[in-house]
Order: sequence, then C-alpha cells, then structure tokens
Amino acid sequence: MLHPQARALLDLIERKGVPPTHTLSPAEARALYRERRLFTQPAPPDIGATRDLTMPGPAGAIALRLYRPLGSANDALLPVLVYYHGGGWVIGDLETHDTLCRELANGARCAVVSVDYRLAPEHRFPAAVDDCVAALRWVHANAASLHLDGSRIAVGGDSAGGNLAAVAAIAARDDGGPALAFQLLIYPATDMRRTAPSHQSNGQGYLLTRDTIGYYHDHYIVDARDDLDWRASPLLHEDLTGLPPALVLTAGFDPLRDEGLQYADRLSAAGNRAALVCFERQIHGFVPMGKVLDEANTAVHLCADQLHLAFQRQGAPREG
Repeated sequence: MLHPQARALLDLIERKGVPPTHTLSPAEARALYRERRLFTQPAPPDIGATRDLTMPGPAGAIALRLYRPLGSANDALLPVLVYYHGGGWVIGDLETHDTLCRELANGARCAVVSVDYRLAPEHRFPAAVDDCVAALRWVHANAASLHLDGSRIAVGGDSAGGNLAAVAAIAARDDGGPALAFQLLIYPATDMRRTAPSHQSNGQGYLLTRDTIGYYHDHYIVDARDDLDWRASPLLHEDLTGLPPALVLTAGFDPLRDEGLQYADRLSAAGNRAALVCFERQIHGFVPMGKVLDEANTAVHLCADQLHLAFQRQGAPREG
C-alpha cells in the first residue's frame, strides 16, 4: 500500500495543477523545484558552520558548500561526506538540498561538502561525472586546510546524485584513490537503458514518471550508445569488486526501485559490504520531504546512522 501521507501529497499536487516536469523548460523546472521544496522540506536545522567554496573544475569554477555539524569545534578534524544532489542531471542545486545536507551533517556528526556540478542540457554527459570526480579529488587534496580527515571520506547522493556517487566510487577505485569509507546511494539511477520491471509497474502515477525520466535522460545523454557507458550506467561496469561499503536505499513505488536492488545485488555478489533498505510505501524523491512524510525523517536518521558507523570503522572519532 502506498503510504497515506504519500497518497495525500500526490493528490494535493494533482489538485493544485502542478505541471509535470517533462512539460517544462529546464529553467522552469529548476525554478519549480526550488520553490516546491518549501512546501515539503523541514525548516533547515541549525548547524555548526557553513562555508561557500569555489574550486577549479574541468571546465571552470565549481561551487561547493561545506557544512560542519552542530557542536563541532572549528578546528576539529572531521570525516566528510561529499554529496551530489538529485534532479535528473537537469535540476537541483546547493539550495534544494541544503536542509538534507544539514540533517546528515548533524546526524552523522561529520562534515558535508555539497557539489554544484554542471547541469544538462547546457552541459551534457559526462560533464556532471567529470565535475563530481574532480570535486572528490579536490576535497581529498585540500582536506587538511578545511579541517577534514582525508582518511575518512564518503560519497553520497540521491537519484541522479546517487548515480554520480556510485560512479565517483568506481572512479576512485580505478584511479588510485582517494580510498572511501562509504557510499550512500539514495534511490540511485544505475542503468540508463531503463529496462528494469519497476519502470513499468511504477512508471505512472507516483510523481516520477516514465515521461519525466525520458525528459531527464534525453537532456543528459547525447548519444544512445552512451547508455552503455559505465559512467552513465554504473550497473553495467564489468567489475564491481573492491568498492566501499554501501547503503542502497530505495522506495517501493519508485520507477528506479529495481535498479537500486540490482546494483545492491551486484555489489554484494562482488564481495562488497552492501545493505539494501526499501521503504516499500514511499515514492521517488521522498527522503528530503520530512515536513509532510514521517518516513522521510526515519530514512534520514537511517542514512546518518549508517554513515556515522562507517566513519567509526575507519578510525577513532575525532569530532569536536
């Protein structure tokens, strides 16, 4: 059964006549995404400190936002989550995921660096991948000056951001580092071919639809052959051994549900530590919506707890 709160949210969206994303221009879709977060996301919690940063990227400057948890000393050497926001590689930014990053920082008692990677269609595949991999390397290289523990770094993201986090973890393994403590994959897109059964069973009626997924895909991917590139479809990488521990979180009424399941299964089969948790009654995109969905808050706590445990496994906590 779809959770009653999720059903009520979908009914409200229909009553209000909120236009489907695939009917909008990218600029309109980005504006609507920023606006609608105010109705579904909790108020941003207090945090120890935030700092807007800029790093040199493969094609120009990349904006980052550093979060330090409430109660941490300014000079404490903190473990860090490099976070990639969702939004189909087309929408989303530092603001749309500000509350979630604050919640994860406080809950996991770690720093979070949110990455404002380039968006499609202005910057198509693999621009987002290149930015996200570069950001991970930059955070590692500059950890000491940012009072971060370079030996305890995780990657994470939701939806398209989960895709990018999975890809960044593979790239870090293949390119000789940095060694990662964890990957937090929240309803990740893992297979651009979009053939998993849940694309059919959940393709209409649950906020993220087949039409919207196609809209995102076609803005991001130039050539259909790129669907087979592991940087777009990490599920298709022939070798998933030697990757960091993972939490793969999915939603029962999400078109991407089975892609997450398939990726978790492949991680486990390759000998990695991987946990799969499916919120059976929820829809895609639910995790930041704690203002209207109680299970979203449960999911955030779960993510933060697993992230904290992963950092503890890497070494003695050094939070202030």
